[in-house]
Amino acid sequence: MKTDIKLQERFDWTLAFIMLLFCLISLFAIASAQTTGQYKVSGVPINFIPSQIQWYVVGSIIIAITMYLEPDQYKKAAWIIYGGGVFLLALLYILPDSLALVERRNSAKSWFHLPGIGSIQPAEFMKTFFIIGMARMITQHHEKFVEKTLKTDFYLLGKMLLVLFIPLFFIMLQPDLGTGLVFLAITAALFVVAGITWRILLPLFAGAATLGVTLLWAALYAQDFLQNKLGFQLYQFGRIYSWLDPYAYSSNEGLHLITALNAIGSGEFFGKGYKGREVYVAESHTDFIFTTIAEDWGFVGASLVVCMYFFLIYHLTKITLELKDPFSTYICAGIIAMITFHVIENIGMTIQLLPITGIPLPFISYGGSSLMGNMLAIGLVFSMKFHHRTYMFGADDKE
Repeated sequence: MKTDIKLQERFDWTLAFIMLLFCLISLFAIASAQTTGQYKVSGVPINFIPSQIQWYVVGSIIIAITMYLEPDQYKKAAWIIYGGGVFLLALLYILPDSLALVERRNSAKSWFHLPGIGSIQPAEFMKTFFIIGMARMITQHHEKFVEKTLKTDFYLLGKMLLVLFIPLFFIMLQPDLGTGLVFLAITAALFVVAGITWRILLPLFAGAATLGVTLLWAALYAQDFLQNKLGFQLYQFGRIYSWLDPYAYSSNEGLHLITALNAIGSGEFFGKGYKGREVYVAESHTDFIFTTIAEDWGFVGASLVVCMYFFLIYHLTKITLELKDPFSTYICAGIIAMITFHVIENIGMTIQLLPITGIPLPFISYGGSSLMGNMLAIGLVFSMKFHHRTYMFGADDKE
């Protein structure tokens, strides 16, 4: 009986409840998104709900398996896990498009097509594999270099950039800028959590910000230089132009943003009611599902969803601060950065705060790879907390 009580205490029921709420929000939002009848095969409307339920069931199994394994097991297998993810990215790049195993969408070669299963995007899983590899590398560095100096921090920075560059290289070859930005956000957060001195980070972040602003300025005012000297093509900046002035590009790149703004704005304060959507928004069940929520439930409903994400991130942060094992701490910090960036970028792009990228809304957007990849990450958090509690009780029992 005492053991059962300990198991109940070690399991994170709050996080499980949050995941259940996101599952319900996802199913309701997807059901509303498909009522417009825009998704059809041979004239028959597609029902995405069974598939999303299936992915949530599979994701729950992934969480259970992931939670069963202890942090030390992930630490020992970190480079195998990271290497396996890189191998899948490299294999996707190497295999010819003519193979039925490879799937290309919108000129991006990012998916494997597995008969009987469907499309799988390895980059979605590589995000979590990357976090595991980074956590192992940072932990090993600090174990080896107990005394922290400017030289050891530069060494750590170089190793982290190397671990980043390998998967990022293959992801940008697909090309998939949105996913590449997620990897950069995770790395930036781990730079800080790893304890690299601000004498290094401040110039690094300032340089990166300066480069970004310079490229944005050049895209607006020095297109000839970018095209003639650096080899850029003007169409590559279409999303930037349509982001800053969508109505000037309403016939092409800006149309998606305009319809998203119209859908969100038409929801007003309380929304039009469930399945009361009237504005057509492409991909409203995947990357633009936030427009469905805002149109149905208005500012109130959209705000509640945002608050749900704040609560999730707060809870994950609280868990991270409770952990004593550095490896587990780095894992959770990377996952927090990944989810936070996803939420900010996805919602930001629908309200013209940020440029449009192909980044789904975590746990709500339709999609098997994205959902299972995020559930894998959450499974790691369950594992870190569950087994952290084991060590604490073990210590108490010895006392």
